This record gives sequence, structure tokens and C-alpha cells, in this order.
Amino acid sequence: MLSENEARDAVIVALDCDHDRAIELADALSGIASWVKVGMMLFFREGPSIVHAMQERGLSVFLDLKVFDIPFQVRGAVESASLSGADILSIHALGSSAMVAAAREGVEAAAKGRGGKRTQLVSISVLTSMDQSLLEEIGIERPLEEEVARLASLAVGAGSDGIVCSPQEAAEMRTLLGPEALIVTPGVRPAGAVAGDQRRIATPAAAIAAGASKLVVGRPITQAGDPAAAMEAIVGELCH
Repeated sequence: MLSENEARDAVIVALDCDHDRAIELADALSGIASWVKVGMMLFFREGPSIVHAMQERGLSVFLDLKVFDIPFQVRGAVESASLSGADILSIHALGSSAMVAAAREGVEAAAKGRGGKRTQLVSISVLTSMDQSLLEEIGIERPLEEEVARLASLAVGAGSDGIVCSPQEAAEMRTLLGPEALIVTPGVRPAGAVAGDQRRIATPAAAIAAGASKLVVGRPITQAGDPAAAMEAIVGELCH
């Protein structure tokens, strides 16, 4: 069971929408939520200004760009993205230990450049929209849980602060990576919510109990008739 402040800090509201809706949601959730996720759909259109707009409303930002390229490009891209002031930034673990290390160099350089707190890095293991059959479709035949563990060890060993995995792998990742690792879990759905395109899901309470640090929750909050009430319901679940 979490305290109320811990529960609010654990939930990242995914703003997978356009600018006007993102601002509307941020205004509705300001003072209620602590974190929002800005993904590619929103950031590629609006740029760093959307990160600033969220922070002006007192919200911390998980910038979910899933950066994946050669190490040289990743270092520069991550440094540029980090200069927006994002609190957490995602990259792909599949890019190799050299790519993850380059990303770490990028966030370190950005922190020196802007004189602020370093952006934390989380590395994508296996997307929560994928299951074993889809993993095999792209040529990875080892069991999904083994692939998540392999990529997690690689990424954290190369300088990532943590990983992104489904709630179903959170317990194993907490044991593998230790108490300080940042474990971010998409695919979180309150009881009775529609799964949508997520394959590996869990309830908020189950994800936290399994060892998740942060829960990414999108449509169950953002598409609710009253997003603030939906957020409060999740906080209530985590506190009891």
C-alpha cells in the first residue's frame, strides 16, 4: 500500500492526443496528477514547447521517444531531447550496449549544458503490444521473459537508469535489477477497462505489488468522462 503522495507520483498519465486536448487534460489534472507522458505523436508535432507547457502546470514529464539509431545519432538526439527539460526519456535497449552508453553521454552532456538535474533514461525491452508470437515473427525465438531479462541487464549495465517492461515482467525485473532501478510499466488497466492494443496488462495495484516504480495509464484516464475522477480512483486503489 502506498501513501497518497506516493500513489500520485507512481502514475504517469499518457497524453497520446493533439496539443489542445493535451493542454485541456493537463489543466484538468494539474494538482491531481504528478506525471504525464509525452510521446512521439505529440512531441514530433509540438517540439520542446509541449514539455515546457506541462512543467508550467506543475507536471513532471516522461518523454517517450523510444530513441533507436546508431550510437552517434542517439547521443545527439538524446542530448537535444534532454535539453527540453524532460524528467525521464525512453530509448530502445535493442540498439546495443554501445547505443545505451551513448545515450547516457547525451543526458549527462545536456545536464551540464542546462545546469539542471539529469534526465533519467529508461530502455524499452519488449513492447507491451507484443506477445510471444509477434516476437517470433521478427526472428526472436527465445521466450519473451528471457528476452526482457537479457535486454534489461544489457541496458542497465550500459548506463540506463531502468527499463520499460510490461507489469507481467516487473517482479522478475525488480529482483534482477535491484531496488534502485526505475521500472516503468505501460499496459496498466484498472479492473474492467478495455485492453485496447495492449497484450500484457495488469491492474495498477498488481503492477505496484510486482515491483513497478511508475505506471503508464492512458485511455482509462484520458478518455474517461471525468479524467480527474478516473485518476483519483486509481490513486485510491493504490492507497488501499
